[in-house]
Amino acid sequence: MEWLQLVSYFFGAAFLTNAVPHFIAGVKGEPFQSPFAKPPGQGMSSSTVNVLWGFLNLIAGYVLICRVGDFDLRSTSDAVAFGLGVLAIGLLSARLFGRFHGGNAPEHS
Repeated sequence: MEWLQLVSYFFGAAFLTNAVPHFIAGVKGEPFQSPFAKPPGQGMSSSTVNVLWGFLNLIAGYVLICRVGDFDLRSTSDAVAFGLGVLAIGLLSARLFGRFHGGNAPEHS
């Protein structure tokens, strides 16, 4: 059943990574996109909504990583699953949020 634990660590890492932009924008008092905006994921939500959404993501990440199986950062398979979850949601967020914040501009050499 180890593969189910690895899937849990992947999604736990994704939730933890997703918590970062929402929580930081919220504590800075800035609006940010969230699933609760209109349209979902595109419109801006208040800083309070983003703090709450970020915190909920932290809880979900904690449960999936610390309460499922026996996560060990020194275990290669656990670390790879965690790292791939961070990378996957990081790249997805960069593309999605980059549309709204100028992050998808072409690179200039």
